[in-house]
Amino acid sequence: MKKLAVVLCGVVFSLALFTCKAQAADKLGYIDLSRTFSEYSKTKVYDKTLSDKEKIYTDERDKKVADLKTFQDKLTLLNDKEREAKKDELQNKVKAFQDYDRTKQGDLRKEQEEKMKEILKDIEETVKKYAEKEGYTLIFNDRVLVYQTKTMDITNQIIELINKGK
Repeated sequence: MKKLAVVLCGVVFSLALFTCKAQAADKLGYIDLSRTFSEYSKTKVYDKTLSDKEKIYTDERDKKVADLKTFQDKLTLLNDKEREAKKDELQNKVKAFQDYDRTKQGDLRKEQEEKMKEILKDIEETVKKYAEKEGYTLIFNDRVLVYQTKTMDITNQIIELINKGK
């Protein structure tokens, strides 16, 4: 019975030692995802494109608001009977403007979300390739870490690779 206990203790100790050695061999790293995202060249291109589209939308929207204001101002100059006749036209113009505004904002938001997903996918693929090539077991997003040492930060390498297109 003592022999069995000694053998079992030896096996448990060996497994524990093997597990510790295996864990010590793991290569871990982390990246600053927000910095990687913002320094990725594709992010800058997409930001410029979306900014240009938003400016066009804002200019069109401002023009439509000015047209509505002008129409409302003209209504105030009319007598009650004429004003009542134009009331439906004003309501239709306001509804058309609201529909336009809602649609354009939705389109811009949807395009922004699609671009963000595309960029995050690129980052994820680059991190995966880098991890496989360099032998990393785990790579974390720095936002989920309470403490990290700078020696495990691979953000610069990922930014360099992703901007090279590798």
